Formats: sequence, C-alpha cells, structure tokens
Amino acid sequence: MSVDVSVVVCTNDEGRWSNLIDALQSVEEQSVAAREVIVVVDHNPSVLKRARNELENVVVIDNNEERGLGGARNAGVKAARASVVAFLDDDAVASRAWVALLAQGYRDPLVAGVGGAAEPVWAQGRPRWFPTEFDWVVGCTYRGMPETRQEVRNLMGCNMSYRREILFSVGLFRLGYGCDETELCIRLRQRVRDGLLLHIPEAKVLHHVPSSRGRFRYYLSRCFFEGGSKAVVSRLVGTRDGLASERLYTLHVLPTAVGRGVLDFVTGRDAAGIARAGAVLAGLAATSAGYVVGRLSPTRTARVRGWQGERLGAA
Repeated sequence: MSVDVSVVVCTNDEGRWSNLIDALQSVEEQSVAAREVIVVVDHNPSVLKRARNELENVVVIDNNEERGLGGARNAGVKAARASVVAFLDDDAVASRAWVALLAQGYRDPLVAGVGGAAEPVWAQGRPRWFPTEFDWVVGCTYRGMPETRQEVRNLMGCNMSYRREILFSVGLFRLGYGCDETELCIRLRQRVRDGLLLHIPEAKVLHHVPSSRGRFRYYLSRCFFEGGSKAVVSRLVGTRDGLASERLYTLHVLPTAVGRGVLDFVTGRDAAGIARAGAVLAGLAATSAGYVVGRLSPTRTARVRGWQGERLGAA
C-alpha cells in the first residue's frame, strides 16, 4: 500500500553521505510507503555520480535550477509525480508513521500544506547553555511552537509537505537559503483563499546536529543571519505578515525563557540557567542586529540568500 506522496531529499555535501543514507532508509521503512523518493543533488558532480551509482529504489536528479536549497527543492517539485510533495532534509530521520501522518492531513480539502516537529539529536550532547527557545538555530522545533495539531503560519523546512499544484500556483520557492520556507508559506496564505497550513507534531523527524553547531560563535552568527532573513521576508511579503509570529515570540516566549533561566539558577535547580538566560538575550540582540542590517541593505541581504528577482528598495 502506498499514498500519493513524493518525498524529496536535497543534498550537496559528500561529507553527509552517511546521514543521507539514514534519511533514505527511514523513508524506505515507513508504515505506509510514498509513491516515490527523489534525491536532488545540488550542483555537485561527484555526489551526483555516487548517488546514481549507489542509491537504489530512488530517483536521482541533478538540480537544473538555481544553486541552493530553494532551487533544489523546485527541481524536486518539477520532477515529482504525486499530488503531494514532502521534503525531508538529508541529515534528518523520519519517524515510521511520518508519510502516513502527513498524508492524513490532506483529508481536509482546505489544507494546502502539512508539516511536523523536528527533534534535535546532538552529536556530542546538548550544550547546557543552549536555550530550547532557540532550537530554530539548528533547524528544529523550539519552545513556543504548538504542541498539538493546529493551523500555523509556516511549516519547518526539514519536515514539510504541500499540494504540488498549489506550489506551482504560487510560484515555488523564491529564496535559496534562510527563511525560504517561511516566505513561501506566507505567500501561499496570501494568495490561496482559505488555504490552511497544518502542524502535526506526531509527524516527527530526528534532526542531526553536528558538534560545530553547538558552539556559541555559531549560535550568534546564525541568529544574525536569521535576523537578516526575516528582514528579507518582511520586505517580500509585508512586515505585518512577515513578523506576525515573531512579535508573540519576542514579547512572550523570550521573556519567559529569561525568567525561567534566572529562577533555575537562583533556586539551585540548574546552575546553567543563568547561562541560558544570557544566551537568550545575546541571541535576541544578534537577531535584531541582523534584522536592522537587512532592512538597511535589503537587496544585498536578499542576494546572499539566493534571491534572483528585482532590486528591493530600502524600507
């Protein structure tokens, strides 16, 4: 038995080959099979050759679109034959019912996209200073996201799916890196009347986090980059929609996180609580700085993230 879902896995780094194999095996072992699995190799001839020689039971294609994750995803969508296209990162492992749960969400004809949770699997253990509110830094579900099935503004890039025809109707992905899925989701909701994006936490994936991403320098640089990405998204889809979720996150989730960290430290429950509180404040500062820079230089910031469209005037 299978469902009408094409699973797209984009890859370009041979150093992540073992992760890719794990990702594909998790898709092969699904409780309900996908119609097909498509591996898109993003402008890396050696990986493309190896994939074509070694991978079985998958469709391997070269990314003939713009370089970057957005272009690779677009190539996958164009090659897909199913009515629903699901995306899994090459360093993520899907839970056994992942495909079935995603497909289940489309029983409602108003649902345009379905996604799930992403749990981090730290290569060397989670740093005690790293706040769960900032797990988006490593591409994972963070504290403040819904814990039950509900409609959301946008889906997570490493664990999302859409009706294929709707992706074409809204123009596919426009950014290659940084909030590309957020921009797509907001644009979709603006253009598709009554189109719903559904978050199903049980449709979970485990996302590998290498040790390098547990360093404070990476944390700050990623926050700064994300701030710039938010500036680009707000410029493309409007500030009101582009920052709707971020306002609630900044005004409620982060202050609670700081208070929790301080309380953990003061009560002796966790000495690292004060470090987490400090990391929240540092992350917010870095993200805000990135946003300001992105607003002042929107075209340059957008180009770094794979934007190929017209120049974006400063706000």
